[in-house]
Amino acid sequence: MRQLALFLGFLSSSAMAQQAGTVGGRMVEPEGQALPEPKAANIRVPGVILEPRAVKPDAASLARLEVPQGFKVEMFAQGLGNARLLAVADDGTVYLTRRAEGDVVMLRDKDGDGRAEMQRVVARRPGMHGIAISGRTVYLVAQKDVLKAPILGDGSFGPLELLAGDLPDAGQHSARSIAMGPDGMLYLGVGSTCNACTETSPESATVLRMSPDGKSRTIYASGLRHTIGFDWQPRSGALYGMDHGIDWLGDEQQPEELNRIEMGKSYGWPYIYGMGGENPQDDPPNELTMADLSRAATRPVLGYTAHAAPMQLAFYRGVMFPRAIQGDAFVTFRGSWNRARPSGYEVARVRFDASGNPSGFEPFVRGFLQTGSDGPSQSGRPVGLAVARDGALLFTDDINGVIYRVSYTGSDHAGTMLAPAPRRTPEMEMRPKGTALAIARDETRTTATLAVTSSSIMTNRPIALRQSAYGEDQSPALSWSGLPAGATHLAILMEDPDAQAGNPFVHWVAWNVPANLGGLPEGLSKDVQLADPKGMRQGRTTRGSTGYYGPRPPLGDPPHHYHFQIFALSAPLDLQIGATREQLLAAMVGKVVARGELVGTYAQAAPPVKR
Repeated sequence: MRQLALFLGFLSSSAMAQQAGTVGGRMVEPEGQALPEPKAANIRVPGVILEPRAVKPDAASLARLEVPQGFKVEMFAQGLGNARLLAVADDGTVYLTRRAEGDVVMLRDKDGDGRAEMQRVVARRPGMHGIAISGRTVYLVAQKDVLKAPILGDGSFGPLELLAGDLPDAGQHSARSIAMGPDGMLYLGVGSTCNACTETSPESATVLRMSPDGKSRTIYASGLRHTIGFDWQPRSGALYGMDHGIDWLGDEQQPEELNRIEMGKSYGWPYIYGMGGENPQDDPPNELTMADLSRAATRPVLGYTAHAAPMQLAFYRGVMFPRAIQGDAFVTFRGSWNRARPSGYEVARVRFDASGNPSGFEPFVRGFLQTGSDGPSQSGRPVGLAVARDGALLFTDDINGVIYRVSYTGSDHAGTMLAPAPRRTPEMEMRPKGTALAIARDETRTTATLAVTSSSIMTNRPIALRQSAYGEDQSPALSWSGLPAGATHLAILMEDPDAQAGNPFVHWVAWNVPANLGGLPEGLSKDVQLADPKGMRQGRTTRGSTGYYGPRPPLGDPPHHYHFQIFALSAPLDLQIGATREQLLAAMVGKVVARGELVGTYAQAAPPVKR
């Protein structure tokens, strides 16, 4: 056991006591005296490093495990090293990723006795972690790579095919995860590089959505510190995930978050956490306020004990457990290190009602954590989780190399599988509503025109490589003239109508640009609010990022046309940071006094040469 008590001092514009903590999934108020509320409060947070002493699991520790009546826990397999995430094929074969070993292990219970007699390594890749199976295809993700392979007749994998090799740098949270959605798209959990910081890649601290061929990738949701475990609720089809809370905010902060993860939403990290808590570590950038950031952040649906470290999440659709459990989720919690009283080291159940909405957490497997006269100890750190073909629940311990199997011995088995989650394709599509370019929409109708020019883009001529997403992704210099009287601010929309017939791809959403500037320089920041020009705000592109996103047409496509559309407005817009194209168009109604556009082209025959 290692234990170290620290005291950290912060200056904050808000008191951390505004955020309630959780114990065992139950919301409680922070212990001790309430923290001060005035601005620039000096907040002293006790920080503890405590790692329960590790003990090897044995028959006695197995007997100590606590499960609800009618359930029993056994060891499915042992001696597996750094046993991380699990997936189960349609034929019942179990696959395990091992990050330290950098491989995938195939396991089979040939005689049906609840123990795997066969173990075989079927793939290798440094940092292997995420795994998803769809039919006879397996999808894998390491730190930078997304791969796929056919599953052969004997259960082994064919050659690994690289779908993407450019995931953002891993940093502190390198454990990527992957799942196949009910819409036939791949979803990837990509963690942050740090505890709390401004990321350099917009794809860090997100859930990404990618086509199964790897040719397209968007940011589905952001502001998620590290969402490893996520799955689709069978009755509602909604995506739910468990996000890791920020460390060093005290024993009861930040609660681990159960989020309903929706397209285009931001979940607050690193500034806003839990039900509205404000992280005192950093000030908002570029004169934004915590209120601005809070309005843009989506709240979790449930909180769980702080620092419990949620890992894999899976909804139960199987046949072995009682029907009342079908549609509920199970979550593994690997366990805390940043808390005086350890939390986690367990598997929890998340109850969902008949409509598919979560109602609360409750224990399912406990007993790995023990407290004795010599301090706390633990005999297991649950990580991977999957439902076996027979309906048993499998979960891993990545310290001791064990896969546990939870079976049900009662008579009230569900008997039939719960139907798969319904498709939610229309809600999931990251495309603008309406088929017309913004400049042709009724919301922007006006008779006055602006002249829009650029020092680097000629009308209907190729855009420079440095201004494409294949190059440096630098926004071009833009100038405008012909402003009518009364024009105070500008809005900008850059769209590609050639990306998909009738659906422009949105590359830039910006507003509150001071009209009297006459132009913008090349290479603007991608922040949601800019320091220069002061007050300019930027929203979400179709990619899901904020700020300018340069041309990136598919390799070999004929030239796409990129419309830089500028709208002169009679007033600034009261629109929250990270707004979408549709929200911007709605806010501009009745305020557009002139408009103009500049059209450039871009094509990429082959991948650019890296220098």
